[in-house]
Amino acid sequence: MERLQKVIANNGYCSRRKAEELIQNGNVKVNGNIITELGVKVSDKDEITINGNVLNKEQKEYYLLYKPRGIITSTKDEKNRKTVVDLIPTKTRIYPVGRLDYDTSGILLLTNDGALTNALIHPSNMIDKVYVAKVKGFVLANHLKLLSSGIMIDGKKTSKGKVKLKKYDKKANTSIVELTIHEGRNHQVKKMFEAIGYEVLKLKRERIGFLDLSGLKSGEYRRLSPKEVKILYNDVIKKN
Repeated sequence: MERLQKVIANNGYCSRRKAEELIQNGNVKVNGNIITELGVKVSDKDEITINGNVLNKEQKEYYLLYKPRGIITSTKDEKNRKTVVDLIPTKTRIYPVGRLDYDTSGILLLTNDGALTNALIHPSNMIDKVYVAKVKGFVLANHLKLLSSGIMIDGKKTSKGKVKLKKYDKKANTSIVELTIHEGRNHQVKKMFEAIGYEVLKLKRERIGFLDLSGLKSGEYRRLSPKEVKILYNDVIKKN
């Protein structure tokens, strides 16, 4: 069940704010009944009409993309740079689930399922996000412990995570570190390393929950199977 204005917006009819205006003005019906309150929730089985026209509910689509570096995680870009949506040929209005920085590569989900998107990005649901970072210098054991226990960035401490030093290249003086977190704050991984004195040279997200990049090359994508979507929903439900 989702709020009526959110369902209208998620199906591409108008913005959520405009949907709220339509509801308050008595232009929206649910199963033939005029709705004027914003707190009403509806299900997929309910018929919604707006100004006498039945709302066409979009078929839900789910994609897993191997995002390359140099691509914007957005639906459009004011500088006309290529976005992740440009890499998936569909007429449906899909949106990225969370974001990856311009110079970060890796796994990214895109969908028009607003309910699943909100559940996956909410830190309370503790969905694992696994990153592999190449950083300058040798990352000391006490610094790895700091990363796993939580670090202050932007005035707020990060949640606990898992950290593993995978490799150290003595000649290049670089470390490969695997970091598992549950949040998705702006530039979070880079800021976490910066807070303990390390520069991130390269960053890749390798996994979200049980989903990884198996079988995909950079720039490629695939649809999620109905079974995978069901598992994602079940994972979120179990953690609520």
